Amino acid sequence: MGCTLERGVNGTRFEKKFAQLQDARRVWAIAAINGAAQRLVRLHDTISDRFQEGDRVVYLGNYIGYGDAVLATIDELLDFRRRVLGRQRGFACDVAFLRGAQEEMWQKLLQLQFASNPGEVLQWMVSAGMGATVRAYGGDLRQGFAATRDGPRTITRWTGALRSAMNATPGHTTLFSALRHAAFAEKLGVLFVHAAIDPSRPLAAQGDAFWWGRDDILELTGSFEGFRRIVRGIDREQRSFVERDFAVSLSGGTGRFGRLTAACFGAGGEVLELIEA
Repeated sequence: MGCTLERGVNGTRFEKKFAQLQDARRVWAIAAINGAAQRLVRLHDTISDRFQEGDRVVYLGNYIGYGDAVLATIDELLDFRRRVLGRQRGFACDVAFLRGAQEEMWQKLLQLQFASNPGEVLQWMVSAGMGATVRAYGGDLRQGFAATRDGPRTITRWTGALRSAMNATPGHTTLFSALRHAAFAEKLGVLFVHAAIDPSRPLAAQGDAFWWGRDDILELTGSFEGFRRIVRGIDREQRSFVERDFAVSLSGGTGRFGRLTAACFGAGGEVLELIEA
């Protein structure tokens, strides 16, 4: 569902973890959605009205979790992707989906039977917003916690039912399997991430820093890996739009509170437009 690289900037091998927004003139970046489907529909309509030749779209993770319209959100993401790719000279590379903390947790939840302390892991995930996604795919959290006390076989039956429900919903499994760790528009000099980077590590060695990193990209005092700017889709301090010389933070806390935010970026990471829904 997105273009990936075998070899990226500075000859680094990316092993299909990164998406390249090829030949982008502008890039629309959408912040964390968290199941706020109706806001996403309105945001998509606004972007559609302003979409130009050479525009690309990147979603910065956290599509699920917290909000009460998880399935409708994924359906809307798939629908807008079809709209973008269906225009003249539309290509799969034009839209990229990043893995957010919510999607990372969902993947781990579907493998809960392998956790050494599954009850504690499930409790932490629910406290972090995962309950909405479990319910969306027909899961009962009481049964889930009971399964963690009963053992791996019972947990496997519970997570297997969640996986089957996801597989039965057209396009959902395909989207989750296509999520990338980061994306970049090399011509524009912009790197797009979910939440953070570790500036002491090269891009290919970031690991889970994209989701759980403690470093604040807004404090960068120079370019990272040659990128003029880094753009993230969530701010743990729940600030809204924040722009610095080397980084931009898009975060509205959607699905929990606030508004859904998107921005259009041009050469060098210049913010051309900022929209909210």
